[in-house]
Amino acid sequence: MYPRISINPEVYHGQACIKGTRIPVHQIIRMLANGDTIEELLEEYPSLEREDILTCLDYAASLAEEQVMPIEALASTA
Repeated sequence: MYPRISINPEVYHGQACIKGTRIPVHQIIRMLANGDTIEELLEEYPSLEREDILTCLDYAASLAEEQVMPIEALASTA
């Protein structure tokens, strides 16, 4: 489903990484969330392609829609 993402128990503790790298998907998502641009990420990681970053976003979106829990329920457990 995501040919640019791999999950291998022997690479980065089995976390989802961009295929052929040790760059975890969560790192790319966090950097974007903290204000980095796609262009900055491509400069920081020259082995990446724009499609890798867009695939990370798509992967994260699919994970976010897997579980449906009202925000109010999350707030009450905090």
